[in-house]
Amino acid sequence: MTLAHVETSAPPPTPSNGRPPQTRRRRFGAERVAQWMFILPAVAYIALFFGYPIVQNVVMSFQEYTTKTFYTGEAPWVGLANYVTVVTSPLFSTTMINTVLFTIGSIIGQFVIGMALAVFFNHRFPLSGVLRALLLLPWLLPLIASTAVWKWILDQDSGVLNQTLLFLHVTSHPIPWLSSPDVALVSVIMVNVWLGIPFNVTILYGGLQGIPGELYEAASLDGATGWKAFRFITWPNLRPVVTVVLVLGVVYTLKVLDVILGLTGGGPANATQTLATNSYHASFVLFQFGIGAAISNILIVISLIFTAIYLRLNRRPIDE
Repeated sequence: MTLAHVETSAPPPTPSNGRPPQTRRRRFGAERVAQWMFILPAVAYIALFFGYPIVQNVVMSFQEYTTKTFYTGEAPWVGLANYVTVVTSPLFSTTMINTVLFTIGSIIGQFVIGMALAVFFNHRFPLSGVLRALLLLPWLLPLIASTAVWKWILDQDSGVLNQTLLFLHVTSHPIPWLSSPDVALVSVIMVNVWLGIPFNVTILYGGLQGIPGELYEAASLDGATGWKAFRFITWPNLRPVVTVVLVLGVVYTLKVLDVILGLTGGGPANATQTLATNSYHASFVLFQFGIGAAISNILIVISLIFTAIYLRLNRRPIDE
């Protein structure tokens, strides 16, 4: 028998794990099917309860969808007419400005106070756990109950806030917190800040707990304490958490509805009317569901644009 014959008749090499390629492919295929079987229920749930309403809302924004549609089933296709009506409305610029001011004011107030309280509670002291638990109360109370209490507090004639300010001689006359176009938006922002502080404190405090204490000890040897420690240790390590807090905060604040409706209803003189309240008013007061859907889609697009831009700008610093 020649050497060539031995070489050609030798069996094909087997994989290092001892299994032929066909067996590995079948096993890989079975694993992929099992993975999809686990994922499929979640995908079906998201598609049914999230995807379908969004698609239906988009379709509705291109139709003349009114109360008559519920009886006849007819919703004439109007194309971009609803969006043109919304954008050319004199109220659109007012709602856009109010939405921007309300969002920026709320996010700044919630984040600054939440960060300060998170840093404060990051230091151990007696009753710190009890005080952290009490801070969660605004988050646990139903919003309709909270806004009812705040509406009583901010009442011009018998509200606790005005009575306290008059007693302390801070002001000489009651302030129309909810009835003046010049003050109403500030009052609504103040209440929304109060409601959003627990969320910011909880998430930021959890982020602070994840920063190793050895970093602060090493920095203190170099004289980096107080503000320097916060700038060079706390803030860089907290950036991923800050990104989550700000993105979720902005998206949530853009769609705030119940707080404004409970306090002012969008008034006085549309001073607190935002895109969210305008969409609600068009849909469930005027029953112009197509226009209301168009406004809500504009709000969704604004949220997506902000989220994409913010995550894009902060992706590289976070990765580093």
